[in-house]
Amino acid sequence: MTDTQQRITHWIGGRPWTGTPERTGEVFDPATGAVTARVDLASADTVDEAVASARDAFTGWRRTSLSKRVTVLFEFRRLLAERAGEVAAAITAEHGKVLDDAAGEVQRGLEVVEFACGIPHLLKGGHTPGVSTGVDVHALRQPLGVTAVISPFNFPAMVPLWFVPVAIACGNSVILKPSEKDPSASLLLARLWSEAGLPDGVFTVLHGDKTAVDGLLTHPDVAAVSFVGSTPVARYVYETASAHGKRVQALGGAKNHMVVLPDADLDLAADAAVNAGFGSAGERCMAISALVAVEPVGDALVAKIAERVAGLRVGDGRRGCDMGPLVTAAHRDRVAGYVDAGVAAGAELVADGRKHPVDGEAGGFWLGPTLFDRVTPDMSVYTDEIFGPVLSVLRAASFDEALDLVNASPYGNGTAIFTNDGGAARRFEEEVEAGMVGINVPIPVPVSSYSFGGWKDSLFGDTHAYGPDGVHFFTRTKAVTTRWPDPRDRGIDLGFPQNR
Repeated sequence: MTDTQQRITHWIGGRPWTGTPERTGEVFDPATGAVTARVDLASADTVDEAVASARDAFTGWRRTSLSKRVTVLFEFRRLLAERAGEVAAAITAEHGKVLDDAAGEVQRGLEVVEFACGIPHLLKGGHTPGVSTGVDVHALRQPLGVTAVISPFNFPAMVPLWFVPVAIACGNSVILKPSEKDPSASLLLARLWSEAGLPDGVFTVLHGDKTAVDGLLTHPDVAAVSFVGSTPVARYVYETASAHGKRVQALGGAKNHMVVLPDADLDLAADAAVNAGFGSAGERCMAISALVAVEPVGDALVAKIAERVAGLRVGDGRRGCDMGPLVTAAHRDRVAGYVDAGVAAGAELVADGRKHPVDGEAGGFWLGPTLFDRVTPDMSVYTDEIFGPVLSVLRAASFDEALDLVNASPYGNGTAIFTNDGGAARRFEEEVEAGMVGINVPIPVPVSSYSFGGWKDSLFGDTHAYGPDGVHFFTRTKAVTTRWPDPRDRGIDLGFPQNR
């Protein structure tokens, strides 16, 4: 590690970890290609240390009053809003997304914090008096214990904020394992939690790779795991953690379709396709990567999209550009390989991101917006989750053909339809097989009072993120039956109990 490279370490017990790492990883500035830091990668012993700290902290936090928890949450919310620019800058420096996009990520995370501030209402149980003679029943929601959150590189602040505030509000302790590609935002969140008054150990940041992940998935003192990432890893997380008796919500990959009907406003649809296809360089699980044009609008729509793509400014996210670099050189090369594959398969390359002008240093991990037309369902640019700035346009002859195409996908994360026909929109929302649906909304991420999650291979487990599902996931219900007999009714009665 050179003098100019920062050391990024774990946050355990309310402070930076002081141990000596066995292994470290490189952290890059994607806009320059330079290594800016080295991040400590947890060993099995470090995982045990983190879990022990979180387990000890849970004992006291679970007994903390809701009013005190809410005080901490409100203060965290205030601090995060105040320091949002600092968090956004850290995201841009390590992920590469433009500053406006990073600021929007923090804002969406703040919405979940605000939802969690309502935890006294959200944790209300039920009470039924007199279910039988002198018998009452009430229900309690209680925390699980130590919970693990394994988050992806593409939203280093927002995805942790989908889970952590709700888990903490419910009385759990949380270990966050962020992506080792952009770890700094997680440490900023840790410091804000500490400044907000959260007791030491209730929130832990554990950096690492598969060693850390497997340690959390199999540790006997971890009660639940929340994960967001690719479908193969989500399946592995679900199967491994479930086999070790843990509650699991594992959100996987996506191939999100946007259907454009002939009656749609094509300018609105073209704007939406560009925004949803190329925002954050396509590194979003809710990005639109497949656009289904219902004829006869295909030619006109592709022309409008191509015109907008040509005007996008690609470059350093700190320079006011529209789109930044990809997160690593390896990922950039992988996405570029799909562009090569699309050309080889016979798709029409309308806009070639490999040749798009760049306002940035030559060493950056650049790939501009790429537009394919006349893609067919057997091509890899359609079947695979590329996770980059590649938009594929398919043609359909009818609404029914377009709907069948969407529903044939193994993924079911999000989808959208653009139309001015209310009947068509209603039928689409009823029949499409996806967990999140947009009507003239290209990225239908639910607000914090609803829950985020897909269907099919986009979700393993049956519980979505944040909102009501989040409270359900991070608590377990206990039913208590109470009998206070009337002194006048005392005596022996050997008959079978009856409701009277």
